[in-house]
Amino acid sequence: MQFHRAQTLDEALDLLGELGDDALVLAGGTDAVIQYLAGEIAPEAFVHIEGIEDLTTVSLNHRTTLGPLVTHRVLATDEVIGAVHPALAASARTVGGWQTQAVGTIGGNICNASPAADTVPPLLVADAYVTLASRRGRRRLALMDFFLDRRQTVMDPDEMLTAIDLDPLPRGSGEVYLKVGRRGAMEVALVGMAVRIGFAADGTVDSARIALCSVAPTPRRVPDAEKALIGSRLDGGVFDAAGEALRAAACPIDDARASASYRRRTLGGLLERAAIQCREAVTS
Repeated sequence: MQFHRAQTLDEALDLLGELGDDALVLAGGTDAVIQYLAGEIAPEAFVHIEGIEDLTTVSLNHRTTLGPLVTHRVLATDEVIGAVHPALAASARTVGGWQTQAVGTIGGNICNASPAADTVPPLLVADAYVTLASRRGRRRLALMDFFLDRRQTVMDPDEMLTAIDLDPLPRGSGEVYLKVGRRGAMEVALVGMAVRIGFAADGTVDSARIALCSVAPTPRRVPDAEKALIGSRLDGGVFDAAGEALRAAACPIDDARASASYRRRTLGGLLERAAIQCREAVTS
């Protein structure tokens, strides 16, 4: 096993260009080290990037830009981030314990490509894009197009995630992240849901974004459920139709933590609770 410590982005990209498939990028290591010790992954070299300060920045403009080394602790505790990205802040607070949050990074949570990645649904409802870099150049793509399957992404072996950009919460909108688990903290989501809803002046829904994790091989948006909410006042049978769309889009598995049928049954009620919280956030 080789261990390379990159101090600059150029140095990291040079190493990835030379090592290719043999290398794995390492930041906080909260996922990669566990997987390595368990024999789930076997890279010949780690490229450690935690010391690259340029990848730790946060820029709040018309779109927010996050460096991939921004930690969950920063996302969870920074008041400005919490004001413009409340669902992302809430999701970061659910990632492991404070020790994991202190070193685990948003880039790692994305690139690990876990079906249960907590920060990904809030990023999806914020229309997030990722920038990938290599010695060949850079490319920017929608986060929803980044995931191929469980723990599989579109990144080439010589590429590295260098930025995430996303829409701040617009005026007149609310967003939340809700997580179903056996306990309130340090728990992998049985179901995770992020919801961002915009309201017109008369209280009707004029925009809706809904994203799920832990119910499919990759986190995903559910456009049919979003359409079911638009034009409604979050009353009547709107949640029946939206819940049915969520269940149709889900393809969960049975595992030791929960059955597929249980995961599906939670979706409608979870959406109703999230939508009501979005409305309360706007009207309070």
